[in-house]
Amino acid sequence: MTLEITSKQRAYLRSMCNTMQPILYIGKEGITDGTVKEAWDALEARELIKCSVQREAPLSAREACQELCERVHAAPVQCIGSKFSIYRPRRKDPTIVLPK
Repeated sequence: MTLEITSKQRAYLRSMCNTMQPILYIGKEGITDGTVKEAWDALEARELIKCSVQREAPLSAREACQELCERVHAAPVQCIGSKFSIYRPRRKDPTIVLPK
């Protein structure tokens, strides 16, 4: 189950991603339980994160984005090259206010 956002909301989040650096890296092990926990914690802290898929990873960035979104109940925002961004509002006091 992934979070659904509109194209207008996705565009707003994409503009926020432009200046972000990746904080989560997917390596040769692929997406492990540790990676999922790290992504969950990062989303609770930041709501919007950028991830990078390393060369030796068994997944493409698009595949990794889709799998990670399903496992942490997030919405895919952008996928370019080996980097992708995902969004999920905090359970308490979300800070990013999406346009309607």
